[in-house]
Amino acid sequence: MRCGANSGLNSAGVIANKTRMLLDLVRFEHSVFALPYAYIGALYGAATISRWPSLGEVIWITIAMIGARAFAFAVNRAVDKEIDSRNPRTASRAVPAGLIKAGELWTFAAIMLVAFLAAVWQLHPLTRWLWPIVLAAFVIYPYTKRFTWLCHYWLGMCLGLAPVGAWVALTGSLTHPSPWAFGVAVLLWTAGFDIIYATMDYECDVRDGIHSVPADFGIGRALMMTRVLHAAAVAFFIAAGLFVPTGFPFYLGIVVAAVLLAYENAIVSPTDLTRVDAAFFTFNGIIAIVILAGVLADRLIGA
Repeated sequence: MRCGANSGLNSAGVIANKTRMLLDLVRFEHSVFALPYAYIGALYGAATISRWPSLGEVIWITIAMIGARAFAFAVNRAVDKEIDSRNPRTASRAVPAGLIKAGELWTFAAIMLVAFLAAVWQLHPLTRWLWPIVLAAFVIYPYTKRFTWLCHYWLGMCLGLAPVGAWVALTGSLTHPSPWAFGVAVLLWTAGFDIIYATMDYECDVRDGIHSVPADFGIGRALMMTRVLHAAAVAFFIAAGLFVPTGFPFYLGIVVAAVLLAYENAIVSPTDLTRVDAAFFTFNGIIAIVILAGVLADRLIGA
């Protein structure tokens, strides 16, 4: 009896450890980069049909976003296993280190895909026709860095689908310009911070022939491109607000986000990349939440 109990405890421990590694693998905490923009699409989309998103719709949008993102991360880790194993920064990750087996990773990806599809089927019927586009974009992304420095923009497009998808999930409309402007803003914002992040792998990318803006054009030009992209992102955020009834709280959120973006770009330079982690993780998560807070306050005041 004691041996059986110990065996059960060991099995439970193994499962818990594998689950922890899988959750760490897909970085669930980084959902803050895209999820707020899905909520923004839902909030303003609902406003155009004179209502608020229901609790059920918010829950299903959240499940769809988390499921799709986790699926995309799992695929990305599987495809990039060999690349990650040659990079000292990523070699200790669970997949290249062999801590997560291929079967376990693909099983996890399948579960996340099922969660995504289950959520999609609870939202507007149009989403049931459009979901393959989202998954195709996610599956293609990890291969782009093998061919072009535009990989950052492809990743930006993947995240930029968040406000568009949530808008469609509530309204069934693809014709309103606001979600597309939000989508372009997120695309530019994401491409910019991903370029900053890519400076961490500059030497390995050059050595291995992996394409990125820093590897192909140099770190100095890459950081300049990021500044241009982030300025353009702010302009598109403002434009998105002009297409729907927005007020002071929305634009205040954009102004605060613009200041944070300026600071994010100021703390990294070709001669000092020691704060790339802060620029990538901390500031971009805060920026997304600040913009969402401005939108939520705007809708509450305007309600």
